[in-house]
Amino acid sequence: MKKLLLITGLLSTVLFADFKTVDADEFAKLMAKGYPTIDIRTPMEWKQTGIIKGAHKMMFFTPNGQPDLAQWFFDLGHLVKDKKEPILIYCAHANRSKSLGQGLEQMGFEHVYELKGGIENGWIKFGKKTVKE
Repeated sequence: MKKLLLITGLLSTVLFADFKTVDADEFAKLMAKGYPTIDIRTPMEWKQTGIIKGAHKMMFFTPNGQPDLAQWFFDLGHLVKDKKEPILIYCAHANRSKSLGQGLEQMGFEHVYELKGGIENGWIKFGKKTVKE
């Protein structure tokens, strides 16, 4: 019985998890709904291109390329109170955000959306604006 409950629990997490790659227009529509939007790039990248207005700057990888999991999930806990809440993520070219999004999906976050092509090839390239701070 315990095995059945465990399997059912694991399957429900996988079945209801939803990681999607969306284009800039869809990403903007989701942002307009007020879903937390997270820019996982580095401070140098934020300075170079700016960020999407309303996004939270939460660097996932340290400058030496290692994830800072403890700090990142601590910060995420302030933005997202429930794994059922949609989350929007992006990086420069969608490589880091794809890895993170798939990881969040495996952890049971049910609605994770990443920006196709990242901020450079999926947002700026299509004429979408950024803000510099």
